Amino acid sequence: MYFLSCLLLYLIALPLLCITAFRAKHRDSIPARFSPFQALKKLEKSPNLWFHACSYGEIRSLEPLLKALDSKPYTILITTITHTGFNEAKRLYANRQDSSLCVMVRYLPFEIFLPFWAKNLHEIQALIVTEAELWKMLFYVAKSHNARTLLINARISQRSLKRYQRFKGFYQSIFAFVDEVLAQSSVDKERLESLGAKNVSSFGNLKMLNTPTLSATYTKPNRPIFCAASTHKGEEKLILESFQALCANTQSQENTPQETPLLLIAPRHPERFKEVYELTQSFFQTTLFSQHKLESNAQAIVIDTLGELNNLYAISDVVILCGSFMLNIGGHNPLEPAFFHTKLISGEHIFNQYALFESVENYVLIPPQSLQDTLSRWQELPKSSIKLDLAHKLTTLIQKIENAN
Repeated sequence: MYFLSCLLLYLIALPLLCITAFRAKHRDSIPARFSPFQALKKLEKSPNLWFHACSYGEIRSLEPLLKALDSKPYTILITTITHTGFNEAKRLYANRQDSSLCVMVRYLPFEIFLPFWAKNLHEIQALIVTEAELWKMLFYVAKSHNARTLLINARISQRSLKRYQRFKGFYQSIFAFVDEVLAQSSVDKERLESLGAKNVSSFGNLKMLNTPTLSATYTKPNRPIFCAASTHKGEEKLILESFQALCANTQSQENTPQETPLLLIAPRHPERFKEVYELTQSFFQTTLFSQHKLESNAQAIVIDTLGELNNLYAISDVVILCGSFMLNIGGHNPLEPAFFHTKLISGEHIFNQYALFESVENYVLIPPQSLQDTLSRWQELPKSSIKLDLAHKLTTLIQKIENAN
């Protein structure tokens, strides 16, 4: 019945799929997933382990697992759905000369084509699926070959829970093919169990296993450094006003110029660099990071280049983690600033990051109106840290995967 429903849906959607395939970002993924000529293409080898992740971020989250398996002579299949996820999987894992792994990267075929992959899976030992990629035929095909099936990094947001509950019977039928579920948080564990998931444990977010690295090392200026990270529209003004009050208070205490605080403000979206620069100029003497790096006497520097946040966290005294002072964003990753033991301030709206905040000690959650007061007493704030033994967590997860063999 399910297969026939998917077949009917496929036939109805086929004209739209053909049109969508002409878009640049779907030019490869749509034919690879929905064209029988490509989706049914035989795998080069039968995999031992099959990892499936939706897109770019989920593919990146698998990196510590694949690194831990580097020395093993496994044949691994990685499937994904998006063009960016596919390219990143190819870049990170395929054709590596320093690994014993044989890694194949493919787009995941649509449900009606997956049963035709069965003949390629005679050596499959485990299927490992990330987050909420609940494709029934994916799990069914793996279980039909007696593979152990794991759903890892699993989460159900509050916003999507009602939608899942409307189709509870359907999701129960999927979870019947899932042997073990590793949820991101205790809240996710309860939600998944309410949908019929079994053998569920709260493991944490896979992002915590990615140790932050530096792409550049900067000398810390002889000033307190405040880094407003991943700011969104509406948050910059709040931060600038609060920092302005801090600077006024600092000057009233007759501190030396070298002790004047420095604000680094890093907008989340590159298209807003110019807008944020102009706004910041209306408050402070401001420069752009791309022009002067940290060699400036300005009060504020707008970070207008990508990939610098870890480098800046490493020299920051205080990090104001944004995307959390507005209602509908859900916060950003606190593990990176906590890794560098910064004093970590965040807004209260962190609904997309609960699992990661559970792994951090000594952060401060505040409403917007408390930011000015919190900055005024920044020296009293504790330094944040990651409270988990990450090496042990990684070893535990690898054991779960290999015990599936």
